[in-house]
Parts: sequence; structure tokens; C-alpha cells
Amino acid sequence: MRRSFPPAGALLVFALVMMIALGTTAMVTVAVGIAAVGALMTPIVPVLLGIGIVNLVAGPQRRRRRLERRAQRFAHQQALRHARQYGHPYGHPHQGYAPPPPRPAPPPPSPEQVWAQARSRFHALRDAYAAHECDPLAVLRLPALSDVSVPSTARFVDAFAEAQALETDQYPPRQHADAFVRAVEKAERAWQAARDAAERIRLSGLSPDERRSIERVVKLLTTARDSDSDPERHAAYALARAELEKLDRAGVVHVPQPAKIAIEEAARTSLPAA
Repeated sequence: MRRSFPPAGALLVFALVMMIALGTTAMVTVAVGIAAVGALMTPIVPVLLGIGIVNLVAGPQRRRRRLERRAQRFAHQQALRHARQYGHPYGHPHQGYAPPPPRPAPPPPSPEQVWAQARSRFHALRDAYAAHECDPLAVLRLPALSDVSVPSTARFVDAFAEAQALETDQYPPRQHADAFVRAVEKAERAWQAARDAAERIRLSGLSPDERRSIERVVKLLTTARDSDSDPERHAAYALARAELEKLDRAGVVHVPQPAKIAIEEAARTSLPAA
């Protein structure tokens, strides 16, 4: 006897068969569509690649032309702005624009200002010279700068004295002021030349014994300056002063009076309190 399915089971089987059939049809359709699209894209791909290469090569040139056009527009706008402000010396404003007028040069300093500047420079020179003359260590390092027998030092001393004689507290008559300015310039040049010569000479003209004596005095002055012991400082200053007096009397080195006074003052302050 043949077995029959109940109505609900038959419907279920029919639905499954239809779904399988529809799925198969859809898959076949998609596969055919993909194949068709692939067939269509095969000749298009080289074209797209060519367009991309052209854009890659020509892109910078297009950007450069775009920037050039933008710069030309900006220059044109600037030309119009300047033309409106300064007129049209070349005709139509599109043909060019008048450049802005040059800034006026600052007015030259007045004679009184020139004199005041020279006076300030002379005071700076005077301070530098005094600092050297009052520093025993500086004198021993560059003895030629305090020795008027050295030609460059003698020229500086003469130039300095000339400028000092022409200095006034108030602005003098024009001719006197001009002479002072020239004297200051001459003294400045002479000071630099004297320093350069002293740097070259240093202790080269002394004998070995004289150089050793100067080095011994330098060591004594350095010890006296840096020592924390008052007796040691006082003894070092006393020895340095005695050695310098010997060198000065022998003509080995000229010790200026301000340097001698500086040593005496330092030795006096190093004495222990009573």
C-alpha cells in the first residue's frame, strides 16, 4: 500500500524545492552578471589607467598654472591699488604702477650731537686707559702699554692729551667742537694701535731673568688677591711691591703711579685689625 504525505508536509517539501530552485537561479544570474561586467571592464581598465597616469603627470602643471594665474591676479590688484594711490606715470594702470617713493634718509646729526657722541666715546676711552693704569696685573701683562718709550704708546699719550685739552663741559664754538671730534678719533685710533703693539710685544724684549722676575711678581699679586689669610695677603703684597720697585728702578718695566697706589691700598686693607 503506497504511503501518502499529509497536506502540511507536502507544502513544506514544495516550499523547500522552490527555494532551492530560486537560489540556484539567482546564483546563476549573479555569475552571468559578473561575467558580463568583467567582459565590459576588460577594455575599459586600460583607459582608466591611462587617465590616472595623465592626471598624475599633468596635475602639477595644472596646479602651477593655477598658482601663476592667482599670482597674476594678485599682482594686477596690487598694481591697481598702487596706481590709485600714486597715480599712473606709465599711462593706463594695467601697464604698470608707480613704485612707492623712497623713504627719506634720516637727517644727519647736528654738530652738537656729533660733539656729544665724541665726548661720550672719549669718556669710554679715558675709563679704559685708567683701568689699565690702575691694574698692576694688567700693567705686567702688557708692559709696553705703559711705557712711553714704545712709539705706539707715545703717540697714544700725545693724542689723548690733545683730546683732553680740547674737552669742555658745554658745547663750544663750532671750530673748537670740530677740533675736539677729530682729536677723539685720533686718540681712539692711537689707543687701538698701542694695544695691538703691546699685545705683540708682551715680554719679548726682556731677558729670561727679567721675565722670571715679572712672573714672580704676578704670582705674588695673584696670591695676595685670592688668599683668605690676612697675614699671607699682607706678606705677598709687601714682596710684590718690593720686586716692582726693583724692576721699575732698573727700567725693566714702567709701573704707573696709579698701579703703585693700588698695590699700597690693597696692602693697607690686608693689615689685620688692631
